[in-house]
Amino acid sequence: MKTRRRMVPTALVATALVACAALAAPSASAGPTSGTVPSADAVPNLSLPEPTGPFPVGMKPVHLVDADRADPWRPEERRELMVSVWYPAVPYGDPAAYTSETVSAAIVESANLPVPPDVLTTVATHSRDRAPALPGRRPLVVLSPGAGLSRESLTSLAEDLASRGYVVAGIDHTYEARAVVLPDGRVAGCLLCERENSAEVGAWVTRGRALDISFVLDELTHGRLWRHGPAVDARHIAVVGHSLGGSAAAAAIVDDRRVDAGVNMDGTFQVDFPETGTDRPFLMLGSASHEPGASDGTDWPDNRARLGATGLWLQVPTANHGSFTDQLMFLDQLGVPLPGGFVAGARGVEITNAYVGAFLDRHLRGADAPLLDGPSDAYPEVEFRG
Repeated sequence: MKTRRRMVPTALVATALVACAALAAPSASAGPTSGTVPSADAVPNLSLPEPTGPFPVGMKPVHLVDADRADPWRPEERRELMVSVWYPAVPYGDPAAYTSETVSAAIVESANLPVPPDVLTTVATHSRDRAPALPGRRPLVVLSPGAGLSRESLTSLAEDLASRGYVVAGIDHTYEARAVVLPDGRVAGCLLCERENSAEVGAWVTRGRALDISFVLDELTHGRLWRHGPAVDARHIAVVGHSLGGSAAAAAIVDDRRVDAGVNMDGTFQVDFPETGTDRPFLMLGSASHEPGASDGTDWPDNRARLGATGLWLQVPTANHGSFTDQLMFLDQLGVPLPGGFVAGARGVEITNAYVGAFLDRHLRGADAPLLDGPSDAYPEVEFRG
């Protein structure tokens, strides 16, 4: 059965930062909100939660160029990607930056936020910039962010997984994020954000992202990318994505046999699984928008049925689309609560990290993961859909 497609709006709606802007400027008919965005001169520094694993974390941005592939958005160019690599590391060096001033300013401008344009550069991370990697080959997890979002939007998840012993590669899909800053100073804007939403665009971008992911796997599994960098265990690889990135994770596990497990965090499946599903485990972790009759129609139920025994669907009914990223934490830290009883920012990240981490531990490491066996008193917000 062919399911109806809904692309997540590319202008960052449903994310925490845009929610801030909406709450800061209520309509004339609305009453005063219970929280407001601070004035530009009173914005607090932002921070991420402490990773839960035993290892210190290093991070290095890398620039990759696929000489064999034209850029799908600019065919006259080769496909270039900026990738952040997080990994278990010697605790040495300065804290890694969360993002650049250019990217922060692009996000703030797109959301029309009353905060300084460099607000996201104040985020305190728990990674050391370019720290030497600890010895040992480690499973690889590739992260693909949502439409219009940058790789830093999944930093909490990346740091947590790296602290638990994974190498994590977060991809900026060039021309699909608000801004991607390349090493020579060029800034690639969001051409995807200029396209009208359609099933055809969603499928086209999903397939292009799957090719990006396969190229990153090529580069990371053929030896260390830099001296003192981490070593990847190419026998254990997962792809995890949020929103449009979740659709790309599904396409990647179908198209690339190197991918051993996949996770879709609240993303519409722009390309359906084959009728025969996949022989590798796939986690669907999302909000109530994927219920039959909800905004996503039958998209998730149909694809869950195709997965059969290899699939697991976990639902967080009180989640916002941004609950699976860093952004709702920043809403909390700015003092603006989400309306409607959504899962708070820090709690959303805690749930995401716990269940994605347990899923990867089970399927990449063969570790015991009882959290996946049924409802948990520790996480009553999470419902098992089968």
